[in-house]
Amino acid sequence: MRSIGEMARDSGLGVSALRFYDRAGVLVPAWVDPVSGYRWYEPEQLEEARLLARLRRSGMPLADVRLVLASWSGADTDLVRKLLTAHLRRLEQGLSDARGEFSALRALLDHRENVMTPLRIAAVRLSVAAPELAAALDTVRFAVSTDPELPMLCGVLFDIEGESLHVVTTDRYRMAVARAGVAGHDGSRVQVVVPTPLADAMRALLDGEGPVRLRVDGDRVTLETGGRQAAGQCLDHDFPDYRRLLPRVPGRRAVVEVAAFREALESGPVRSGESGAHDLSVLRVEDGGTMTLCPEGVEDPNRVAVNREFLLDALTAGAGDRLIVELDTPTTPIAIRRPDDEGTFSILMPVRLED
Repeated sequence: MRSIGEMARDSGLGVSALRFYDRAGVLVPAWVDPVSGYRWYEPEQLEEARLLARLRRSGMPLADVRLVLASWSGADTDLVRKLLTAHLRRLEQGLSDARGEFSALRALLDHRENVMTPLRIAAVRLSVAAPELAAALDTVRFAVSTDPELPMLCGVLFDIEGESLHVVTTDRYRMAVARAGVAGHDGSRVQVVVPTPLADAMRALLDGEGPVRLRVDGDRVTLETGGRQAAGQCLDHDFPDYRRLLPRVPGRRAVVEVAAFREALESGPVRSGESGAHDLSVLRVEDGGTMTLCPEGVEDPNRVAVNREFLLDALTAGAGDRLIVELDTPTTPIAIRRPDDEGTFSILMPVRLED
């Protein structure tokens, strides 16, 4: 018999995914310990698990996966071939449709790039309090992308306007925004994307209490303090308009005690998303404004699922004993704010639950 951990290691499916596929009746363990609830699998189930992993990586719908697994070891190989062929045709048609749409989008982008000008000017000089900038960078660092296919997200946006510097990061699944006050700027809006290593080098210099100097010269940015400096080239990419991604209407709000909420998340019930790749926490706000975790089997139209690891990161980045968590619909981003500074916040994308 194989333990669920061994099955996960050898099949390429996560433990949480195996639990989900058990509950869904797709890959049911041979034996479940009636006391501990621990799952055990027969050796021959490893082939089914590997097949299941391949089918899900290919994007096959769960209903078809069930039929393939049910027919795989039997005599009805014709059904398996038909299901695989039908799925491949759907993928090819979807790719063809996507290429057509992307061609149209590229034409629109080419047109926009010819008429738009970047929010950069020849030179900017300003000062900012070191503790404020340090706190802002600490707040957003967790949401920086590492995807080489999206280099414009592999850095920290410095958005300077009026007497404010907003620092912003996103990896598409989460976004973090923090604000620091500035002095000495003429008020015009300027944006630069600071590469992550340079932003980290800047943060390492922010160990004092006084103001530091920030200078932007075209595509070069420099931070100076106490005779030390961190300087380098900005990313030659435009950051997406993060303001369009912000929630327009506040959702249902709950003030959470971070330590207790973290403990509840770490020890509470988890679910699997569509891919089964991540542990999800399912949240809801009670009528009295209390945040709770939905146990499995509870169907609440207002429940919202979120990647548990991302939520724990956002709680840490919030750097407070109490935070505000806002939920709306199951498809609306989740916001995590500070009670004393609602202009500094994180946004997490919800995750679709498997039916």
